[in-house]
Amino acid sequence: MMDRALRQFKEALLLPVAKRLEDRVHPSTITLLAGVAGACAALAGLQGNNLLGLGLWWLNRTLDGLDGTVARVSGRQSDWGAYLDIVLDFFVYTVIPFALVMRQPSIEGLIVVAFVFGMFYINAGAYLYLAALLERREQGAKQRGELTSITMPGGIIEGTEAVIFFSLFFLLPDWFIALLGLLGLLVAVSAIQRLVWAARHLR
Repeated sequence: MMDRALRQFKEALLLPVAKRLEDRVHPSTITLLAGVAGACAALAGLQGNNLLGLGLWWLNRTLDGLDGTVARVSGRQSDWGAYLDIVLDFFVYTVIPFALVMRQPSIEGLIVVAFVFGMFYINAGAYLYLAALLERREQGAKQRGELTSITMPGGIIEGTEAVIFFSLFFLLPDWFIALLGLLGLLVAVSAIQRLVWAARHLR
C-alpha cells in the first residue's frame, strides 16, 4: 500500500552507500547476505532473543533494498539477481513466523501460521502470475517506469507493511499470534484486490 510512495525515498537514502559499494561488492552477494541475516533473525526469535531478532530483521530489509540499488548503480542488473532476491524474500517471510511459532508451539499457533502460509501462497500466485501476464502484454515494470524487476500490482499488504508487522512480531511477542492472524487476513484482502484488478484490466 505504501511501497510506491516510499520507493523513491528509499532509493535516495541508499544511493550514497550503493555508490561506495558498486565496484567492491556484487549485488548477488548482498542478496545472499540479506538471506543469511533473515535466517539468523529467525534463529534469534526461536531462542527468544527478540531485540537481536529485530535488529537482524532490519538488517535483512536494509540489505534487501540495497542490492537492487547497487545493481542499478553498477550496471549489474540481471534476471538471476532479481530471481534470487524474490526467492530469498519468500524464504525469510516463511522462516521467521515459523520460528516464532515454534519457540512456544501450540495448536492455536500452528493453525494460525498454517492459515497465514496459505494466504501467502494464494497471494503470491495472485500477484506473480498477474505480473507475468502484464510483462507479456508489455505493460510491466519497465514500461511503467518502476524500479522493481517486475511490476507489483498494489495491495493493502506490501513490503512496507510487512516490515512493520514483522517488527511488531519481535517487539510485542505476547501479541504475536493475534498480529500474525491479522496479517493473514490482510494478505487475503490483498489477494482479493489483485483478483478484482485483474478482472477489470485483463479482459
